[in-house]
Amino acid sequence: MAQNVLVTGADGFIGSHLTEALMEQGFRVRALCCYNSFGKWGWLDALPAPVKNEIDVVLGDVRDPRGVRLAMEGAEVVYHLAALIAIPFSYHSPDSYVDTNIKGTLNVLNAARDLGTERLLVTSTSEVYGTAQYVPIDENHPYQGQSPYSATKIGADRLAESYWRSFSLPVSIVRPFNTYGPRQSARAVIPTIITQLLGGQTEIQLGSLHPTRDFNFVKDVAAGFLAIAGCKAAVGQEINIATGQEISIGQLAEELIRQINPGAHIVCDEARLRPENSEVERLLGSAEKLRGLTGWAPAYTFSQGLAETIEWMRQHLADYKADRYNI
Repeated sequence: MAQNVLVTGADGFIGSHLTEALMEQGFRVRALCCYNSFGKWGWLDALPAPVKNEIDVVLGDVRDPRGVRLAMEGAEVVYHLAALIAIPFSYHSPDSYVDTNIKGTLNVLNAARDLGTERLLVTSTSEVYGTAQYVPIDENHPYQGQSPYSATKIGADRLAESYWRSFSLPVSIVRPFNTYGPRQSARAVIPTIITQLLGGQTEIQLGSLHPTRDFNFVKDVAAGFLAIAGCKAAVGQEINIATGQEISIGQLAEELIRQINPGAHIVCDEARLRPENSEVERLLGSAEKLRGLTGWAPAYTFSQGLAETIEWMRQHLADYKADRYNI
């Protein structure tokens, strides 16, 4: 196992958990966080001081090729997670998604090629599949760009594939299905529901209730990244991280209402509805390839993951604007 690793997007939700997991495994971690004038390291600031103080934090931007190259120097394994991810905001500002998700990934690929990086993991998303044409969705499922966000992630994935095929770059495309857990932003559905309930609201505002999702606890997703990085046979592969179970948004909301405030009820907020042809109606993934290559399996049940998420958000409710629609 390599000792020097870089995580782009380490200041984000999944990136901070992956950074923490790598530190626990004894890796020397450099964390590329988005530059800001406040000196903030995103969710890395929430890590215990003994862990945080051992991380080599670099502030930069994946849209800057020189900064990316400098950050990647000396890293044997690079985990590329930096991206813009909110689907509603991609309707508003698609240019920024092209710049960050496609051009940012190109910068990472070029630097990895020039530097001779031993392993590169590029983070994809189940959104590249769009509404399921068959289930469970495996890695052979067709791609559907049902939002500017998903279209840019498809583009980034295909760039990564091209660098493996054209230049033998040792890249793996890691494709988590819907990830949830502590530190997730309120633009995602589970934090949206939990923070409204914990904030005392009795009318829980949501968009469509019928779409289904395959929810993965963030610590299981981080374990999936580590398993893929340690598997030579995963080079050149696209690999799902999924549970193989689905739940509708409505069922999820009712369960969280039952656990937190049974007196609450759901109200449809039209502002939260996606355009009809953009809504992904069903996501149910297959992790058979990941299990076959690495033996990975989720360590958390959905109820365990929800309980840990609720408790964390209860303690950090002040970090959220539960009374607003966050896009």
